[in-house]
Amino acid sequence: MKRFSTPFRCSFFVLYLLVVTQTQAQKYSNEFLSIGIGARAQGMGNSVVASIDDVTAGYWNPAGLAAIDSDKGLQIGAMHSEWFAGVGKFDYLGMTLPFGGTNRRFGISLIRFGIDDIPNTLSLFESDGTINYDNIVAFSAADYAFLASYAQRLKAKENQALNVGGNVKIVRRVIGSFANSWGFGVDLGAQYSIGRLKFGAMARDITTTFNAWHVTFTDREKDVLLATGNQLPNINSLEITKPQLLLGAAYSFQFKKLKFMPEVNLVATTDGKRNTLVSADPVSLDPSAGMEVSYNDFLFLRAGISQFQKERNFDGSNFLTSRPALGVGLQLYSLRVDYAYTNLGDSQNRYSHVVSLQLDLKPRKKTVSGF
Repeated sequence: MKRFSTPFRCSFFVLYLLVVTQTQAQKYSNEFLSIGIGARAQGMGNSVVASIDDVTAGYWNPAGLAAIDSDKGLQIGAMHSEWFAGVGKFDYLGMTLPFGGTNRRFGISLIRFGIDDIPNTLSLFESDGTINYDNIVAFSAADYAFLASYAQRLKAKENQALNVGGNVKIVRRVIGSFANSWGFGVDLGAQYSIGRLKFGAMARDITTTFNAWHVTFTDREKDVLLATGNQLPNINSLEITKPQLLLGAAYSFQFKKLKFMPEVNLVATTDGKRNTLVSADPVSLDPSAGMEVSYNDFLFLRAGISQFQKERNFDGSNFLTSRPALGVGLQLYSLRVDYAYTNLGDSQNRYSHVVSLQLDLKPRKKTVSGF
């Protein structure tokens, strides 16, 4: 086989990194599940753990499902967003319905984060070393999650409410035909409200989520990787997602037809030192804050800030960056349309558009005819 040129060596190395990063990294494992779903939450800087009370609670805090009125019946939610200037696509579909009484709800959530149309250059060269561009095919690197949620409202004193809930989740991650994994985990959540004050707690991956990876390179692909100076990743490996604790507090107050609800959240990670506002090993703390203002429960305006990180200038000095967000929502009868405009917090100031829908399918009221 002829010696490969530098550009093609780089192409092979990018593909190699995609696999090795997924199979060996323990930090930031299953990080796609930390992006956040729903334009309402994104517009508030992902600060919704205490106040969430719609179908997306299955992701943010399953206890919030119990706060949905039973007369709303079946509630369906969907979201689409594009990240990194459209390179990555993030989608969500969920539903929830009352279960066995007015104080209990069941929900399911489907999440996908994927990068599609990645060129596979492993088959670019023929056996005699000649280049054949017709051999290039595209593949996808995609992460999937399925969450089954259950929530229940417990008895509490007057003017108080206590909701508890949990998730069982299955994680599926696929990198073309080269590697795939299955993962399993459990989340637990609680919400407590007294008057206008709300508190929330979410223990994500409380059991520690395990992803079992399997690499499936063909003999031909292994030869190309070795010929380009790369090492073959382990055929089988285990990736561990350590627990996170999300805490939140919200307070609602009203002025005529305007309702205000600020909320602050704190995420505590346990997988080592991260670039967060409070960085330590093994626990790092990442605060966020958001505000929602609604007019007559019809128009919603939102703003939030999150992901505080320290970056370094060329002169060696440090400065603080953050991820701001703005959002708007409209309640049209049983349909709510939400939009968020959020910054990834990187040096290139790339923004993402997030759109989500929520629909209530209320059950028909039974009528009893007279005699």
